Amino acid sequence: MKAVVLAGGYATRLWPITKHRPKMFLPVGDQTVIDTIFEDLEADDRVSEVFVSTNERFADAFEEYIDESPFEKPTLSVEDTSEEDEKFGVVGALAQLIDREEVDEDLVVIAGDNLISFDVADFVDFFYEKNAPCLAAYDVGDKELAKAYGLVELDGDRVINFQEKPEDPKSTLVSIACYAIPAGDLPKFDEYLSGDNNPDEPGWFMQWLQQNGDLFAYTFDEAWFDIGTPQSYLDAVAWYLGGENYIHESATLTNTEVGTNVHVMADAVVEDSVLEESVVFPGAVIRNAELKSSIVDEETHIESLDLSNALIGAHSRLTNGQ
Repeated sequence: MKAVVLAGGYATRLWPITKHRPKMFLPVGDQTVIDTIFEDLEADDRVSEVFVSTNERFADAFEEYIDESPFEKPTLSVEDTSEEDEKFGVVGALAQLIDREEVDEDLVVIAGDNLISFDVADFVDFFYEKNAPCLAAYDVGDKELAKAYGLVELDGDRVINFQEKPEDPKSTLVSIACYAIPAGDLPKFDEYLSGDNNPDEPGWFMQWLQQNGDLFAYTFDEAWFDIGTPQSYLDAVAWYLGGENYIHESATLTNTEVGTNVHVMADAVVEDSVLEESVVFPGAVIRNAELKSSIVDEETHIESLDLSNALIGAHSRLTNGQ
């Protein structure tokens, strides 16, 4: 089996913290988002290679990351695009990768911005049991939220209806961009694209598969985060930390009140401040400030300010003007 980790998005809703770094590199505790996926795939002997599908803008960053990581399976596979408006869609990117890398084995595909609570090996077990296309599904518990995803209706674990981003969801069980495709079905990517179907969201491809054959859903209950907004990133950090805090040993905190779910990274300095449910990147300096539900990028200086739900870009300098 081969694996693909989708890492080609530009994460514009998380700018400025993702303008010059892939969102998959955002830290969650002592790991990055993509590390959690790499770990599972590295441990599964059935997976022989992991293709990291990214764009030209972030290719160098991923190449350096992979070279320095402890993982042996990841291989960089670069889309021929560098700007958001040049992207030709996830389904198109997958079809291109299958052709470029000459993939002819079973394929598991995971979005690199997914933080999932299940072991990918369990999903692969389910896939081999069914010997048919499979997806992972999660109950988001909110119909308004479900509108943003592919809605899944099941009979047992067989998908009997799939609606991509429905305006009127009938349930809250959604597909989470974790798929498995048998080797014999890989030519269906080209068949789908040649039929003038939507090349962008993979949910449209899943819907087409369901309409033209068997599709099964692996469901799980614990947690799932689609890290695409500042709040979803903070929610993922809070889930991972579980009410605890993660303070790097080289960070300096002086006369500072630290609440819950706070992550302060290397060489940050925090003095005479209050932190609650916030992430502080390396080298940031915070003095006489109160931060709640905020993200402060690297080498930022904040002094004498109270911030809530703030997203501060790297190398910024914010004071109250006094």
